[in-house]
Amino acid sequence: MRSSPLAGRTVAVTGAARGLGAAMAREISRRGARVALLGHEKAALDTVAASLPGPALAIEVDVTDPAALDAAAATVRAHLGPPSAVVANAGIAEGGPFLASDPAAWSRVIDVNLTGSAHTARAFLPDLLDTAGYFLQIASLASLGAAPLMSAYCASKAGVEAFAHALRAEVAHRGVAVGIGYLNWTDTDMIRDADRYAVLRELRTRMPPPARRVHPVETVAARLVKGLERRRTTVYAPAWLRLAQPVRAALPPVVLRVSRRALPRLEAEEPVQYTGPLGAGGLADRAARAPRKK
Repeated sequence: MRSSPLAGRTVAVTGAARGLGAAMAREISRRGARVALLGHEKAALDTVAASLPGPALAIEVDVTDPAALDAAAATVRAHLGPPSAVVANAGIAEGGPFLASDPAAWSRVIDVNLTGSAHTARAFLPDLLDTAGYFLQIASLASLGAAPLMSAYCASKAGVEAFAHALRAEVAHRGVAVGIGYLNWTDTDMIRDADRYAVLRELRTRMPPPARRVHPVETVAARLVKGLERRRTTVYAPAWLRLAQPVRAALPPVVLRVSRRALPRLEAEEPVQYTGPLGAGGLADRAARAPRKK
């Protein structure tokens, strides 16, 4: 791993307390990089940092707070050196009918996933300009084709894809590369929690066989970090997901056809309920914003 282009460099990862962010941090550290782990839950971040084979720094920060992110970037710079790569991975989700969703919680998904990614880029872009670095935006299959009952998440992931395309065109001439990581279902707390809801689970399992599979987080992380090493414009995990790009215009009619058939039956069997935040990461985000008792 010492021959990796990441060896001896600093890499910052948001949403690194668990799941994909933690798995990517481990892969990056194994390649000889210094890793800054950013996100909620300082104790969990510290645990991940302590498990890494190389230098690491855990910083508790809310990616929707620009001033806090600026301070975090300064701390990373002072302790580990200016980052050569940044992974905008922090994300949350909720599920259920749009009309039943809580407006504030719906907006929070957009704020964390889309606006938080932009704030992350803004805080670290000066370092990436200095290092001719690489910004990896974690997107999703939801960026290519939206699904029912996940409107906030799909909107946010379509947004981060567009943001990354715009940012890439803006900074390429200054030596900074911007990549987009397209993921399918990954075995994280978020997906496991979503599968507890019958309608969300059945909509996933009604997808074509390759698309319905849930992939190990370590496998996804390894593929993304390989793309990070090579400063790829796009990284697909799994690789077949690239086949969705040329046919993405055909995906909405297909989703509509499946939904028209499946949702009436599912709604008749069991009321389709609003889920609230999905997974431990979503709950951690809600807890971090809850008023503290005096």
